[in-house]
Amino acid sequence: MKTYPDLGLLIPEVHLPKPGSDLRKWAVIAVDQFTSQPEYWHEVEHLVGDAPSTLHLTLPEIYLEQPGEAERIQQIQTTSQQYLDAGILQPHEGLIYVERTVSGKTRQGLMLALDLECYDYTTGSTSLIRATEGTIIERLPPRMKIRESAALELPHILVLIDDPQHTVIEPIGAAKDRLAPLYNFDLMFDSGHLAGYAIDDADLENGAIAALRQLADPQTFTTKYDLTPDRPVLLFAMGDGNHSLASAKASWEKIKPSVGLDHPARYALVEIENVHDAGLEFEPIHRVLFGVKTDFRVALRETFGASFNFTITTSVAEMIDRVDAARGPQHVIGLVSGSTCGVIEIDHPASNLPVGTLQSFLDVFLKAGGADKIDYVHGHDVTVRLGSQPGNVGLYLPGMQKGDLFKTVILDGALPRKTFSMGEAREKRFYMEARRIA
Repeated sequence: MKTYPDLGLLIPEVHLPKPGSDLRKWAVIAVDQFTSQPEYWHEVEHLVGDAPSTLHLTLPEIYLEQPGEAERIQQIQTTSQQYLDAGILQPHEGLIYVERTVSGKTRQGLMLALDLECYDYTTGSTSLIRATEGTIIERLPPRMKIRESAALELPHILVLIDDPQHTVIEPIGAAKDRLAPLYNFDLMFDSGHLAGYAIDDADLENGAIAALRQLADPQTFTTKYDLTPDRPVLLFAMGDGNHSLASAKASWEKIKPSVGLDHPARYALVEIENVHDAGLEFEPIHRVLFGVKTDFRVALRETFGASFNFTITTSVAEMIDRVDAARGPQHVIGLVSGSTCGVIEIDHPASNLPVGTLQSFLDVFLKAGGADKIDYVHGHDVTVRLGSQPGNVGLYLPGMQKGDLFKTVILDGALPRKTFSMGEAREKRFYMEARRIA
């Protein structure tokens, strides 16, 4: 395999379904989606049946820590080997150019493998590859259990580069007519279209590598962000799949002493995208509390005192408009509970972002037993529907500007967890490509 140690990447060998496979049944959305909507996964199971599918190679998170989890993980391992032995999965070496079209937008991406030796998800990290949000260490062990028992990895990880001049991925997209197509099909359940092309043109590969090197050049980096020369370069920033990459890193650190550095698990397969891609939109990640036991607004007032204010709105639309239009130092967050809909306002917040203000409060509220559980959801419709159910509270958050991401992470470190999402639920990455890690 070809490696570029200075960039922390490897040109991978991936495994793709053999020609003639039903790709609509093969490709399944990221397992961390629709975690409060089991009906979605039941529909997936009904559609897929016994057909070869990434559904049988992954564990939707609705099944984490549920009865039968161990058996499901064992079946993943068995099925992975069966697919390899039967030739259902076939190897392809090289970079892959990816296009995802959904909701009238097309995103461009590049499949490659990142060196976990160049990645650090801990607070204050200055590594070449960094987390953009806080990592919840408690969420890693079940994901590590799946990875450590699997022959294959299937990524839903999206990693961002800050390439305002469009020098890395976009030139490949402009030349896709001379690339061999690997897959080209419609995804299930109105989730758009996915196409992939083999980059077997040395000039295109070399051009992408040279452009990445320019982004990683210390002087270029320092000038771009107006930094002092002692700031370490940030080349790759996590977009989606933060805990998946962190689990891969933790698993690698666990086995590294016994397997050495020359091992496939040292790398993780990802798709990189340009944060300046016109088809890429940052969506806020909202919160829903289930089984709320304490008066939520009273708890807010007890925490924030005179800085807290709540105003009832006449409709969900008014609430959303007020949150989305909010500017200035005051933090504005929407609330839906039962028949009540309104806007929370916090003056003199301690955090830079409304999500930071809210999450700090929720961490304490949940630890004190104020609610049974929390879920992080995409889209105002899901937030309102779930928040309106008896005993629940839905919290609607504003988005952040994607162009601010890199400099914010460089200067301030990781954002509060679940700050943003690259698109709504159906726009998330589908499992398509696999790679051997054992």
